[in-house]
Amino acid sequence: MKRMTVLAATLVLLGSVPAGAQSQPAQSGPGNNAVNSSDQNNSNAPVAGRNSFTEGQAKSRIEGAGYSNVSGLQKDNEGVWRGKADKAGTKTDVSVDFQGNVNPAK
Repeated sequence: MKRMTVLAATLVLLGSVPAGAQSQPAQSGPGNNAVNSSDQNNSNAPVAGRNSFTEGQAKSRIEGAGYSNVSGLQKDNEGVWRGKADKAGTKTDVSVDFQGNVNPAK
């Protein structure tokens, strides 16, 4: 009886080892952040994707990039906030993608 208990305990312990050994840590990837937190864009064009920025947050990102008088912000079907803003005395179309990249229209 004692052997059966020891054998059962050993099998339980050995059965859990492979599952733990198969867990791989997440890879660092290519550095494509979900949100761009630097002062520079990681893309020179808006990147399509589910955008969780509110209109106010998108406006703040645009203003933080040196624009003023932000108006007409609308989120398009690609998840990109688009509107108009002034920079250096010129009114231009601007966008904010889901990563926080602010780009003028080209």
